[in-house]
Amino acid sequence: MDFALSTEQRLLVESLRAFVDQELYPHEAEVERTGELRPELIERIKAKAIEQGFYAANMPEELGGGGLDHVSTALLERELGKASFALQSIVGRPSNILQACAGDQVERYLLPTVRGERLECLAMTEPGAGSDLRAMTTRAEPDGSGPDGKGYVINGAKHFISEAERADFTILFAVTGVEETARGPRKKITAFLVDMGTPGFEVRRGPTPVSHRGHHPCELIFTDCRIGADQVLGEVGRGFEVANTWLGATRIWVAANCVGRAQRALDLAVEWAATRKQFGQTIGRFQGTSFKLADMATEIAAAEFLTLHAAWKLGQGAMTDQDAAMAKLYASEMLGRVTDHAVQIYGGMGLMEDLPLERLWRDARVERIWDGTSEIQRHIISRALLRPHGG
Repeated sequence: MDFALSTEQRLLVESLRAFVDQELYPHEAEVERTGELRPELIERIKAKAIEQGFYAANMPEELGGGGLDHVSTALLERELGKASFALQSIVGRPSNILQACAGDQVERYLLPTVRGERLECLAMTEPGAGSDLRAMTTRAEPDGSGPDGKGYVINGAKHFISEAERADFTILFAVTGVEETARGPRKKITAFLVDMGTPGFEVRRGPTPVSHRGHHPCELIFTDCRIGADQVLGEVGRGFEVANTWLGATRIWVAANCVGRAQRALDLAVEWAATRKQFGQTIGRFQGTSFKLADMATEIAAAEFLTLHAAWKLGQGAMTDQDAAMAKLYASEMLGRVTDHAVQIYGGMGLMEDLPLERLWRDARVERIWDGTSEIQRHIISRALLRPHGG
């Protein structure tokens, strides 16, 4: 494998670093202080991202997106990941699930989202069904009152839903039946496209998390919410097939975000260690500090190679669930260790809200939970190892 970046990829990284430095970093302190994103700030960053070609860069060119290959998308996620999550989320990367849109859905949902005219959110997680998606209880029952006489009525709730406050529609996963398998009955899951403002569909701001200020996880409540059969995404009962085309790749992008954030923490720690003096010399000269820096740099490099390798395999059509799980597991846990070491190098100042390191350390914790917990990733990896032996 050729590990060198192409000229286009190097230019992409340089442009992204300038964008993050000029358009995102200057607003981090405000978002941390207020816990909110001003509408005018959202529009400004979004317009800049569209102007520079970063918005929907992950989507195919024929759909109006940037057409980045998977390695380039990982590089984009790495650079954007260095900034506040709320701010970098404004630079839209539409869910690839939307490529399952067909017929009128293309003009109604897919293309406007790629252009930045509409925003989606993904609704899978439920209060009683986090990692165990098959345990979801939100149901979509056939209902003859739809415009085509083949609609659905939805009842249930989702929580921890990102971007729901700003979204125009949600990609909803709900139970639409039960099928018999060798292991017993199993719920059939279907994906739907549901517009905000549909009667019976309510969005509420959820509990306030300790991390990612300005990014508000929401609750979605469905009470006799009626939609048409034309809002089914993909095939009825085949929602997981639609989701699986997205989940593996998303874990790579989470890993890339973690690599970028860890690199920023390392850069801060190196600068501090090279200038902060104790006992007549810079603290970087002490082995206790310098060895931490060496370990941090080594772990970041290892996580980056795992992530870019998984992205490369995705582009070759050869990525496995194990590849994505390894990247996500190692990068997310690496980020926790690196930010913790960085705080230790800073000492008490590392925990002060005046500096970005405190946020990097605090925000790191959720990466081991969302998009599949570390335990889920280990299960995927170990199952892949044992399966050929009948384990």
